[in-house]
Amino acid sequence: MCKLIRGLWLLFSAIIMAYPVTSAATSLSSPTTTTSEQHNAINTETLSVPLLTIKGAIGPAVSDYLVREINSANEQPNTPLIIITLDTPGGLSASLRDINKSILNSRIPIACLVYPQGARAASAGTYILYACHIAAMAPATTLGAATPVNMTSPLAPASNDDNTQQSKPSAMDNKVLNDAIAYIRSLAQLRARNADWAEKAVSAAATLTATEALKENVITLIAASPPALLKQLNGQQVSVQRSNITLVLHNARIINKTPDWRSRFIATITNPNIAYILMLVGIYGLLLEFYSPGISIAGIVGGIALLIGLYALQLLPLNFAGAALLLLGIVLLTMEAMLPSFGVFGIGGITAFTVGSIFLFDTQFAQFKVSLPIIASFTLVTGGFIVFALGFIYRARKNKIVSGQEQIINAWVTVENDFIGNGYVYFNGERWAASSAALLKKHQQVQVQALDGLTLVLAPATAIFINTEEQNNDTTIY
Repeated sequence: MCKLIRGLWLLFSAIIMAYPVTSAATSLSSPTTTTSEQHNAINTETLSVPLLTIKGAIGPAVSDYLVREINSANEQPNTPLIIITLDTPGGLSASLRDINKSILNSRIPIACLVYPQGARAASAGTYILYACHIAAMAPATTLGAATPVNMTSPLAPASNDDNTQQSKPSAMDNKVLNDAIAYIRSLAQLRARNADWAEKAVSAAATLTATEALKENVITLIAASPPALLKQLNGQQVSVQRSNITLVLHNARIINKTPDWRSRFIATITNPNIAYILMLVGIYGLLLEFYSPGISIAGIVGGIALLIGLYALQLLPLNFAGAALLLLGIVLLTMEAMLPSFGVFGIGGITAFTVGSIFLFDTQFAQFKVSLPIIASFTLVTGGFIVFALGFIYRARKNKIVSGQEQIINAWVTVENDFIGNGYVYFNGERWAASSAALLKKHQQVQVQALDGLTLVLAPATAIFINTEEQNNDTTIY
């Protein structure tokens, strides 16, 4: 019995010891097995491919949408590929670099498709296309023209033709250009694509069609639609973070990932026109609250609008000189309303307000500038308010004073009883102490000459006597 137990124990121990050896032997016998094959072992019946869309100018809202969706896809175990469709004229450099950082750090391969037909991947779109692991274009699409648009002119060889006038790029232009060239060349070298043409796209604003781009090794393939792209990529190898991954996509399904409410909200408030209006509504709301202190709707709405507007402004390419001029204009207009200078503060404020609004955002993209009609509307409304305030103040100077000590001087009062020296009079239904050097009669109306503390100094020479006992309309003037 003991021999049987010992035999079973030895057999069990041999099996335990042999298991890791067998596993190691299996690993060594297949040296081509990589993490990509382990990735492909996922059940393809549950694979999903997120489809992200870039349409229009690339700004903070697009960046937030893409970065969050890419990060979310990297957290899902059954996502073999991410597809981004691209149709853009360009966008902001900060937003572009945020997107490309997410693409370059993605553990999942990302395919970028210029789609639909007639679309373009201009300027910032070209950089994104180069950053993606797989670059594709639909027929009748274009890419290129990636010169930074805030430059005065692209770097080009000097011309000996006297008839050709070309401004020489400044030192800042050269810095921006060289940085953009180095950036796109690094992306091209990382993805083993045509780096020389990438440099031309930046330095000379070169462009290519889909067929030309495939021939020049700028893109990987041509696909008419995302499903067609998915079909062509099935079984292909792609390099992701120095590892080769074989894409198994025959059972994968495309899931359209549209922007959620947060991305739509950011897209709304980062519209330069909306951000501009929010900021002005916030400032004017707080000013109105300061004029009429107390918890009211103006202060609440103004505070919320100003905070949202400031959040939007920090996401946009704000020009601080323009913002300073805008605020200076509002301060001058406020001073005109509070301390009238008969137009000096008002004209200066309107000028600073208008110029600051025009230069509020430091970009050449029309999509990220405040609309001129909106600037004109706010300028006219603000100017009209100042004109109205000045007119009101000018008319108010001629109005009769109805409060304070100024109201009492030259006012008419009624004598209570006969007196000389000190006595009492009635003014606005109130009984006041009065003094007079002349004899005053009961019911006389006397004009106030001065105010001595709380005693009215009367001017008897202008007194009017009203005989209330006879109740007639006769008056005697002394």
